[in-house]
Amino acid sequence: MINLYEYNICTNANADKVVFLRQCAVLEKHIPNLRKRQRLIDVDESETQIYTLEDKTIIVHNSYYIGAVYVQSDVDLLPYFNSKVQ
Repeated sequence: MINLYEYNICTNANADKVVFLRQCAVLEKHIPNLRKRQRLIDVDESETQIYTLEDKTIIVHNSYYIGAVYVQSDVDLLPYFNSKVQ
């Protein structure tokens, strides 16, 4: 799978579960018709939440290996948030 968009949310050396959960909640709140799929937990406790929007995929990562919380998406997410960011 090739994601067209990537958004770095938090580049703290220690990825943050609170930031990860907050990012998931924001996506769920602001993107209509977003469908929550499985949440994956790695052996190092890194987490990945997968969503679908129609036939596109949005993935939120909390990676302890990389040390970041980031979103990979087949959908440009900025239009969902531009009017909310001031």
